[in-house]
Amino acid sequence: MTERDYPQDDKIQAFRSSKFFMQMQRNISLSQYTSFKIGGAAQYFCLAKTAPEIISAIQWAKNQGLPFFILGGGSNLLVNDKGVRGVVIKVQSSKFKVQSSNSKSKTIEAGSGVLLAQLIQLSLKQGLSGLEWAAGIPRATVGGAVFGSAGAFGKTISDIVREVEVYNTAKNRVEVIPIEKCRFAYKESIFKRNKNLVILNVVLSLNTKSPKQVQEEIKRVLQYRKDHHPTEPSAGSVFLNVENNPKNKKTLSLIPGFEIFSDKKEIPAGWLIEKAGLCGKIIGGAQISTKHCNFIINSDKAKTNDVLALIKTAKQTVRKKFGVALQEEVQCF
Repeated sequence: MTERDYPQDDKIQAFRSSKFFMQMQRNISLSQYTSFKIGGAAQYFCLAKTAPEIISAIQWAKNQGLPFFILGGGSNLLVNDKGVRGVVIKVQSSKFKVQSSNSKSKTIEAGSGVLLAQLIQLSLKQGLSGLEWAAGIPRATVGGAVFGSAGAFGKTISDIVREVEVYNTAKNRVEVIPIEKCRFAYKESIFKRNKNLVILNVVLSLNTKSPKQVQEEIKRVLQYRKDHHPTEPSAGSVFLNVENNPKNKKTLSLIPGFEIFSDKKEIPAGWLIEKAGLCGKIIGGAQISTKHCNFIINSDKAKTNDVLALIKTAKQTVRKKFGVALQEEVQCF
């Protein structure tokens, strides 16, 4: 790991006191910042548009003895209706740059708050491949995708990550973590396991391809999402897919239709929920989508507890019927 030249110690203090403290807000509703449209107020809230601002906000929270939370696009998040104690730092950067390019690829550095949609637009214009799978994911950011090792259609963000710049809050320094030390796995990363590593910037490498090919793949992905995913407010997939290990395969092979997954590495959580008879299940203002059973939608002013009750019901029912434990993908705080 290497260090980058960012404000540290006395420089952070000076930056915070001269520029940042006045931007701290109180009791800001978080429902407007999540795709679920659910959640109470943050005790303190701020927008951070640059890496130094992110660092300064974290330092302010620590100096106040308050916990802090990094908020990206809010697309895989359920916020408690009672609100959040501490400082919520909404990362809202839009700057990215092409670092280098050749006939086969382009290397791009993007701030953690850059929307994947921005980079997809760049891909369309310049014929760059590697992010087509992310088309249509609402509000997704680069940092959030790296944190959760996001992916779809057999592709993941880890395929194109080269290095990640982080602020190590435990050591009060900026570090650069190469791809081989990011510990990417299915919906997992070192950043998810170690909350002291706050993502600041990400270096990506996208392969060149004809703009027409990129456009066609993006259209295919968007059409799939339109046909198979609900449009109501949600947090995307609620549960991780289930590993198709020998134990699970023995249990689930008795379910009609399982043969289509017999050679797959994973069994879709939505399929299990559907087979458990829970599609369309409603609790309060929340509902398990009939269009995709791994989505819980905010159908009628849902509360946090409505969603949590559906999550609990799905886990209990699937375990009782199939002996399989579902694990949440959605992040709750």
